[in-house]
Amino acid sequence: MAQRTHMDDFLRGRIIGRLECWRTQLEVSDELGISQSVISRLWQRFQDDGNVSRRYSTGSPRVTTPNEDRYLAVTAQRNRRSTASDLSRQLCSATGTTISRQTVYRRLGQIGLYALRPDRCVPLTATHCRLRLAWSREHVL
Repeated sequence: MAQRTHMDDFLRGRIIGRLECWRTQLEVSDELGISQSVISRLWQRFQDDGNVSRRYSTGSPRVTTPNEDRYLAVTAQRNRRSTASDLSRQLCSATGTTISRQTVYRRLGQIGLYALRPDRCVPLTATHCRLRLAWSREHVL
């Protein structure tokens, strides 16, 4: 299946310009290599509301605004040990916007902030050290 790409505004303007110069949809389709059904939909939308820009309306709207996303990022960076639930509560008390813990994970992940992992392992006991030393002495080259 072919990869679909979005038309840029310049190409949409070229299509509308040619249609306004009394070219048929089929002629414009052949000239630009775009299917006639796409040109027909574009022309219909232009006649309905005079706008051919791409509509960004798919999916549900974002719960947080860019300012709230920035607030989350700053709060997470200032207090590195706070959990996603803590950040969600802080945002709710500051702005009144209630978001889930998962939304906090996604917003922070979009800017590159992820959960921290411990750098070191569990410390070895004296018995562990003794057994490791014995093993290494047995297997020395």
